[in-house]
Amino acid sequence: MNIISSKIPVSPPDGQRLERAERQGLRLAIICRTVAIGAAFLWVASSWFFLDYTPSPWVFISLGAYTAIGIAHACVIGTRFDRSWMKYAIYMVDTLGICAAFALFPISQGAEIPQIIAFRAYGIYYLFPVIAMATLSLSPLLVLWTGTVAVAGWWTVFLLITSGMERTLSWADLAPAPSRADYENIFLSIDFIGRGNRVEETGFLFIATAILALAVLRARQVFQAQVRAQAERERIAATLGRYVPEAIAKRLIDNPAALKPQERHAAILVMDIAGFTAYSSKRSPTEVIERLNDFLAGCADITGRHNGVVIQFTGDGLMASFGTPIDSDNPERQSVAASEELVAQARQSGFSVRIGLAAGPVASGSIGSSDRQAFTVYGDTVNRAARLEAHAKVLNRSILLDRAVAISLGSELDQFDDQSLPGLSQAITVYATG
Repeated sequence: MNIISSKIPVSPPDGQRLERAERQGLRLAIICRTVAIGAAFLWVASSWFFLDYTPSPWVFISLGAYTAIGIAHACVIGTRFDRSWMKYAIYMVDTLGICAAFALFPISQGAEIPQIIAFRAYGIYYLFPVIAMATLSLSPLLVLWTGTVAVAGWWTVFLLITSGMERTLSWADLAPAPSRADYENIFLSIDFIGRGNRVEETGFLFIATAILALAVLRARQVFQAQVRAQAERERIAATLGRYVPEAIAKRLIDNPAALKPQERHAAILVMDIAGFTAYSSKRSPTEVIERLNDFLAGCADITGRHNGVVIQFTGDGLMASFGTPIDSDNPERQSVAASEELVAQARQSGFSVRIGLAAGPVASGSIGSSDRQAFTVYGDTVNRAARLEAHAKVLNRSILLDRAVAISLGSELDQFDDQSLPGLSQAITVYATG
């Protein structure tokens, strides 16, 4: 009997899926960034029209430049021009640009007002959306980078502004046991810089950054676990073929270790269609393939109902295993029950089949390279089942069993003593049913 081993490619490394998700996140972040810039543009424009506030032309130039930078980055993501440092540069530019706005754009066009009022009137929360958008990249390092740049930029601008002030007040200037008037004189003063507030807000900003980075790291781990689970499902499907019943496939997915190389007690079923060459010679190849596909699909279903797994299709037959890779309390009985149903199914389909059954130690497992694998069974038990199937033609019987399978049945069977089978070193007792 000529056994054909079919090998199906296994999915490529799953890092590519994560990289694709990162690129999609970066593009989504750019969309959010563009919307935010558009909102800033509308806010400045509305202030111009409704609040009699004349913004500097550099405001619109800066917003336009930021939009162009984002679009340019979106165009190169995933292309050969893309570089890993670009996303870090983009988020640094965005973060430092917001920080610079607090130093460069005056809080008032009227009287000379210290620029420190910008810190008190607006605040560090303008930086939170940038860090939030960094999480879309699924890169915890990018999130930490953005938060670190935000803290550094915020303090740099704050120190630059306060260094140019002639007089500064802070919480340290409060007298012991201060009165209400003391609070008003310090906190409501235009020279109040609130150094302690800067410490608090940047501290909370970095804590939030660390939490978001941890959340992104956790999301990556969950994503990778799901990808590995999906890859394992695909690997099992590719290894065992498309005719593995859903219940059996689920058990293999829940216990992927069953596909690792091991030795188990199992029963092997080898089936072949009798007279298939004569049958196919009288019909067109298309008709033969269609009939054969329908028949073997039904045979796979029968095998699965009896807790067996089709290991491989052998041209006009199949090899199935009971007891590996799926555990079985009585693989011999299940293999016999499946064999009898296969014979009945063949008759209904207009075929006649020969089946060999053998039980004993069976080595099984996935073999092949990293990208092409197949699950297989091998050993004397497998060889004996194949020889019994071929010998069924000599004895003109549908199902032949070895002694191990026959003993497990505990019923009367036809017995053929001292049968010499090709490939076996000693003659064996053969049993027949059906």
